[in-house]
Amino acid sequence: MMTSSKESQNQFLATFELNQANGAAQSPSWLRRLRKTAIGCFQELGFPTTRDEEWKYTSVEPILSHVFELGKGTETTATPQVLLSQSFAEAAACRLVFINGHFHPALSSMARLPAGVRVASLAQAVRQGDELLEARLAQSAKHQEQTFVALNTAFIEDGAMVAVGEGCRVEEPIFLVFVSIPGESPTMSHPRNLIVLQARSEAEIVESYVGLGKGAYFTNAVTELELAEEALLGHCRVQREGDGGLHVGALTARLNRGSRLTAHALTLSGLLVRNNVMALLDGEGSECTLNGLYVLDGQQHVDNHTEIEHVKPRAMSSELYKGVLGGHGRGVFNGKILVHKDAQKTNARQTNKNLLLSEHAVVNTKPQLEIRADDVKCSHGSTIGQLDRDALFYFRSRGIGSEEAQSLLCYAFASEVAQRIKIASMREGLDNYLLAQFAKKRTPAIL
Repeated sequence: MMTSSKESQNQFLATFELNQANGAAQSPSWLRRLRKTAIGCFQELGFPTTRDEEWKYTSVEPILSHVFELGKGTETTATPQVLLSQSFAEAAACRLVFINGHFHPALSSMARLPAGVRVASLAQAVRQGDELLEARLAQSAKHQEQTFVALNTAFIEDGAMVAVGEGCRVEEPIFLVFVSIPGESPTMSHPRNLIVLQARSEAEIVESYVGLGKGAYFTNAVTELELAEEALLGHCRVQREGDGGLHVGALTARLNRGSRLTAHALTLSGLLVRNNVMALLDGEGSECTLNGLYVLDGQQHVDNHTEIEHVKPRAMSSELYKGVLGGHGRGVFNGKILVHKDAQKTNARQTNKNLLLSEHAVVNTKPQLEIRADDVKCSHGSTIGQLDRDALFYFRSRGIGSEEAQSLLCYAFASEVAQRIKIASMREGLDNYLLAQFAKKRTPAIL
C-alpha cells in the first residue's frame, strides 16, 4: 500500500513514461507537446492535501493508497440493456460507450445524427487529424493550475468529441457512457471529452460513469464545453460508480454572447467522488444554470466544488445543489460566484440544501460571493436539516407507515432537482432509482 504523496506521484510519472514508450509517442506532435507540458505541471503541483483550502474536507489518501495500472479496453459480458439501465441512456439514441477509458464500437450506436453534427471517439479524431482538437483541446481546462486536470491531460488517449455545426439543432440526446470494470489489480482511466457548439446551435448531451464490480479503480475525467454565440446546451453528468470507485471529475464551460448552459450533476454512488465545475460567462447576456443532486450512504464521500465567473455584463446564473446523506456519508459543497468589475447588471443566485438521515452523516457547506461590480443582484445560502417531524406525523395520522412516509419525504426533497431534467427518459429513470433507494433507507435516530 502506498500512502506517501511523493511516492504515489513518482508511480504516476513512471506509468506516464511507460505509456509513452508503448505507443503514445506515435501521436501527433501537438499532442505530444501537450502531454509533456501537462506531466511537468503535475510534477510541479503535486497532490493536494487537507492543508489546501480547496481540499480542506477531502483527503486524496484513498487514491494514493493504491498502485494503479492503465485500464485496457477489455471485453465485457454486460449487455447493452444493462448499460442502458445503469446509465439512464435511451436505446434508440446516439451513444458512445467506453470500457476502462477505451472506445467500444460494438456497444455504441451512431444512428440518428443530423447533418452538421460530428460525434466520434477522441482517439479516432486524433488519428484522422481533426483540426478542431488541436485548436480547442485543453483551452479551458487549466492543467497549469489543477493537479488532476494536469494528470488527465498527460494521459489523454480517448474520450468523446462532439461538434455541433452552426445553426444545427440536435433533436435527440447524445449519450456518452463510460464503464469501469475493475481487474485483479487496481486500474485507472482518464477520459477526456471536448464538446463544441457553434453559433445558434442546440443539443442535449448526457455523460454517464458506471462501475461494474466491487474492486478498486480510479476514474479521472475532464470535459470541456464551448458555446458560441446564442448556442443552447443541456448537459447532464451521472455518476453511478461501484463500491470501490474513486472518481475525480472536472467540467469547464465557456459561454459566449447570448449562449445558455443548463448542467445537471447527479452523484448517486461511489466510494470517493470529487466534482469540480467551472463556468466562465464570457459573453454579454449569457445564462448558466447548475443543478446538482448527491445521494450518499455507508462510507461514501462526495465533494462538489463549483465556480461561476461573470466577466461580461447582463449575464445570469442560477445554482441549486441538494444532498441526501445517510449512514456515515460525508458531503462537501463549496460554491463560488465571482463577479468582475465590468460585469454590471449581473443576476446570480446560489443555494445548497442538505438533508441528513443519520446522526453519523456530516456535510460541510460554504457558498461564497465575490463581487467587484456595484450594479448587481446576487444572493447565496445553505441549509442543513433533518426530516420534518410534523410532516411525518401528518403522513402517519393518515395511515401511512413511518418507513413509507420517510421515503416519500426524501423523494420530495430530491425530486426538485430531478424534475428540472429536460430528457423525459432520464427523469423517469432517476425517479424510479430514487424511490427504490429511499425505500431502503432507515433513520431510527431521527424517527
